Amino acid sequence: MTTTSLPKPPRSRLGHAYGEQLAQHALADGHHPTAAARESATLTLAYQDRFLNGPAFLGETERRTVVEDLHTVYELLRSLPERVFGGSITALAAAVGMDPAQSALITRSARTGALLPLGRADLYHDGAGFKLLEFNLTSALGGFENADINRAMLAYPPLEEFVRRHGLRYRDTLGRMVRTMKAECAANIPTDRAPVVAVVDTVDNFAVVGPRLRVFAAKLADYGAEGIACDLGELTYPNGRPTVSGRAVDVIFRYFLPEDLSDPSSAAQLEPLLVAVEQGKVGLFSRLDAELYGNKGTLAILSDEQHRDLFDAAELACIDRLLPWTRYVRPRATDPGGSQVDMLAHALAHQHELILKPTLLHGGNGITAGWEADAADWESKVTSAMNGPFVLQHRVRPAAEPFPDSVGGLQELFLNWGLYVGARSADDDGYAGGFVRASADPAVGVVSMGTGATVGCVFHGGH
Repeated sequence: MTTTSLPKPPRSRLGHAYGEQLAQHALADGHHPTAAARESATLTLAYQDRFLNGPAFLGETERRTVVEDLHTVYELLRSLPERVFGGSITALAAAVGMDPAQSALITRSARTGALLPLGRADLYHDGAGFKLLEFNLTSALGGFENADINRAMLAYPPLEEFVRRHGLRYRDTLGRMVRTMKAECAANIPTDRAPVVAVVDTVDNFAVVGPRLRVFAAKLADYGAEGIACDLGELTYPNGRPTVSGRAVDVIFRYFLPEDLSDPSSAAQLEPLLVAVEQGKVGLFSRLDAELYGNKGTLAILSDEQHRDLFDAAELACIDRLLPWTRYVRPRATDPGGSQVDMLAHALAHQHELILKPTLLHGGNGITAGWEADAADWESKVTSAMNGPFVLQHRVRPAAEPFPDSVGGLQELFLNWGLYVGARSADDDGYAGGFVRASADPAVGVVSMGTGATVGCVFHGGH
């Protein structure tokens, strides 16, 4: 809906202030906020022409708070094998729905090298605080163009002046990815030359995403690495070391997921790579077991009432602050008040407040929003999911935020925040930038590119 005046903002003073500033400009005398983004081949390859007319803003205090919470949740997820499963990664993999082949890959990969934080948190802000819907912990994140969106938006004079006046900043997501990669794969990073990094996906996936991964690989030159994009089938192993296009590879930047390796040909192409990793001949970023901790089922374990005695008071406060009620679809569970309930009866009684998600799929695939389904379909979906790799999650209603529209007014949009975290250091809190996806529909099941969302960048800070 388009309005001519801003409502009182539920969250962002900066967004409110920017909207008021824009109300005094007529598209900056002919300049359009998204012109530079639309002229960028890199950005249009990723997002076509689906750009917001303004950025999202994170105040410095709320940025620090949510980043600290996300790192706390990451450490809690990494601790689940020890806290809940007697130290068994295999048991956790089975609990979140991985099949024996995926579990074997995860367990095998966890024995090599290191695993540092790298992930994208998908969050809604409900007006009171951020709520974590999913935590994608993997190297296959996307988002390497985030800073390009920031730079393109800064070509719009009113925004550039606003950012400068308020002391706003942005983090370069790709730069933080590369920093984390070099730390995680330090044993394989040469000291006398730029590392050769192969950005790798499966044969089938590369046929679709290859053009974008080639852009990714080319951009690595700006960060002191030589990038090559290829599929698993293009790798050869003279003397056991992966080679592509005549270049011996130092690090594999993994874009394939365990779920992509179910067919025998992909599994066979992966085997010599895993052997090379085990022999220390190449680094793998990130390790395959990263996917285990980014599984939706692990959030259900954190959220579940039965595990609360495993966490201290500060950890519980973080869980309660950040996680919506999330439970495996099992015959019995605890409701948001902590009472034991029949899960099917609870799901039917609270259909319009619940969303059903598979634990293993990505990109919004397989999700059923109760408020979008008819009663019979909802009952069928929940019944079919019972005892399977599915979770039910309490609906989070994102609060409306004001954004400039295309005709000089304002519109209320509902945001899915994609905030990135990477490895921390003494002078870096691990925030790795972000972007937002926005919908004008307050009832949308998932705010994503697949449901028609537009995208924008994130600036943080402020005097």
